Amino acid sequence: MVDEPTTVEKLHKLPWAIASNASLAVFVQLTFFGSVFVLFLNELGLSTSQIGFVLSLLPFAGLLALVVAPAVARFGYKRTYITFFTIRHFVTALLLLTPWVVMRYGSQAALVFVTVIVGIFAVLRAIGVTASFPWTQEYVPNSVRGKYTATNNLASTMAGFLAISLASAVLARTTGLLGYDVIIAVGVVFGMGAVAFAAFIPGGAPQKSAPQASVAASPPKRDLRAGLSDPTLMRYLVGVGLMIVATVPLASFLPLFMNEEVGLSDSNVVGLQNAVLVGALVSSFLWGWAADRYGSKPVALSGVALRALLPVGWLLLPRHSPLSLPIATAIAFAQGIADVGWNVGSARMLYNSVVPPAKKSDYLALYFAWIGVFGGMSQLLGGRLVDATRTVRLGSGTPANPFLPLLLLGLFLPIVAAVVLRKLQDDSTLRFSQFPGLFLRGNPFLAIEAVIRYSRAGDEEAVVKSTQRLGSAHSPLTVEELLEALEDPRFAVRFEAVVAITRAGSDPRLVDALARVMEGPEPALSTLAAWALGRLGDPAGGAALEKGLDSRYRSVQAHSSRSLGVLNNRVVVPEILQRLQDETDPGLQLAYASTLGQMQVEEATTRVLALLDAASNSSSRAELALAVARIVGDEAHFIQLLRQARREPGEPGTALAQAMLALHKRLRQEWTVADDFLADFDDCAMTLARHQLEEGIDCLADITDVLAQYVSDENQQLILYTCAERMSQHGADRIEFAVLALHTLGVG
Repeated sequence: MVDEPTTVEKLHKLPWAIASNASLAVFVQLTFFGSVFVLFLNELGLSTSQIGFVLSLLPFAGLLALVVAPAVARFGYKRTYITFFTIRHFVTALLLLTPWVVMRYGSQAALVFVTVIVGIFAVLRAIGVTASFPWTQEYVPNSVRGKYTATNNLASTMAGFLAISLASAVLARTTGLLGYDVIIAVGVVFGMGAVAFAAFIPGGAPQKSAPQASVAASPPKRDLRAGLSDPTLMRYLVGVGLMIVATVPLASFLPLFMNEEVGLSDSNVVGLQNAVLVGALVSSFLWGWAADRYGSKPVALSGVALRALLPVGWLLLPRHSPLSLPIATAIAFAQGIADVGWNVGSARMLYNSVVPPAKKSDYLALYFAWIGVFGGMSQLLGGRLVDATRTVRLGSGTPANPFLPLLLLGLFLPIVAAVVLRKLQDDSTLRFSQFPGLFLRGNPFLAIEAVIRYSRAGDEEAVVKSTQRLGSAHSPLTVEELLEALEDPRFAVRFEAVVAITRAGSDPRLVDALARVMEGPEPALSTLAAWALGRLGDPAGGAALEKGLDSRYRSVQAHSSRSLGVLNNRVVVPEILQRLQDETDPGLQLAYASTLGQMQVEEATTRVLALLDAASNSSSRAELALAVARIVGDEAHFIQLLRQARREPGEPGTALAQAMLALHKRLRQEWTVADDFLADFDDCAMTLARHQLEEGIDCLADITDVLAQYVSDENQQLILYTCAERMSQHGADRIEFAVLALHTLGVG
């Protein structure tokens, strides 16, 4: 067996495949597979049943794949594709003689003529497509299959958009069959161009038979029964078959529905294809990117779900109204989005998860034959359903909508297909139910923009800025890039990635990545990662933070402790209490005190008050006082009071006086204190209001000592007695004790 091309060669030649498919898209839209051909057959006077029969020849020919697959493999996938696609385009050119046949022999002869051409084309196409499936699996690397499919769809959609625009313009300016001849001629030219481009695609070499090669190198023996007994393949085929029945006949006869029921002109009906292509154009990159990142199944099922909603829109379309065209255009746009989602997801699922490379010839032959049977039968039955429904009359004598059965099939069968396909095992990293949530959290548009900017950024400053934007999107769509940024060789990028992760939101992979950073050799990043785990608020980070308490870096120990407090991880309370008693490092003492305060551990009160008394730094004193205030409760009240006391340096008396006046009302209503004490209380408040701090703090110490007796909570009583003692000792130099005392009296 000839060796496959290298991955480098495959990637280098993929643009030729994209160019070939884009050119082929023009041929497809302008000949047998677009709405143009349906209108062409309608112009010839064919009934919907006859149209369905002619169109069914194309998929039915797929049954030939079961017969010709071995010969195709021996002849070579590439050689077969180029040979038979070239011949089929010459056969297509014979359609240009249709007007002459009509004039010379009549419409019935033209029907036979067109049917024969379609039949020959279908056979040639079936043989060529039988080769194209395994060839495509070979020359597209699995790692970029979703991206390739999206890029391919993008190019094909743009080419198809131009083709449809041309067809619509031609039909608007011509009558009869002349316009269709022009359109088909252009399609044939582009079809030949597609074959020329395909000649540059690598792979597809002939498969040697056993006599020509060693047993080890020969291809595996043919066994179609193995494919039919493979539950994964059969489940996939059932799901695909249901989607074919739901979408193929509806797509074929939708132009007639728009023309007959909705009242759109031929050119407008063809123009709707442009809206479909625009929807495909704007969504191709997103679907392909999502398929490579999150797996095939969520993308495919999303397309199925969107597809199931379309018939509802078509049923509710206003008939013969000025609004008919714009609403139909909007629905067509949504159809383009849905179709690309299904095509990208299902194709990637087929090549990456369903078909083993060693059995690609047999499996893909079965696949092509299967979709041929379902496609052909759905076309035949679709046409007959439409014709049969035309004769139905409602109770009032009004004719029934002949397209209603097809619309109902398009509504319900995708739901059944989704149930079948959701049980398939593939490479998906999340469930379908989780997939929509990716686009509902944060700002998905900013996330996608940030991902694109990050992928294009090169120098350090640009990467740092783009990494910052990844976090600012607050979206799970940026997780992969953030993980990549954590591995960047530039320290500044890694540092920014840790910060950005805290904005992005919790994700199990991000938590695990931060845990690994904590265990790394860089104390700056390890410390930042410990802080980030607390900021994320995910309890899953608790285990890593517990290990961080024993880090060789004190800064990591401190931030691990603080983050455990944020997570309210009470498992570590006994250990932190012991560390608080034994620790001599001021920074770690402060961290342990803050942690215990965060978790409102009353056993830490005595030790924290002692540290508060010994602290010489004002910011340390404020944090220690906050730790005690948190144990009491209502952190916001303490912070507000402390801010007011600090707002005017040297004049905190106003804030303290206001707090005392607010407390006066509570003393009168809830506490049984004497009137003369209340008078002293008010005098103390006025002393503070006059900015006589030393005298005011002294009298506040006395008042606090008295009021402590009325407090039933022993821990709060301890705080008040300590604050009274320290206010008497330090006076106005330690304003934190006055604030803490008033806070405890106010909320305790």
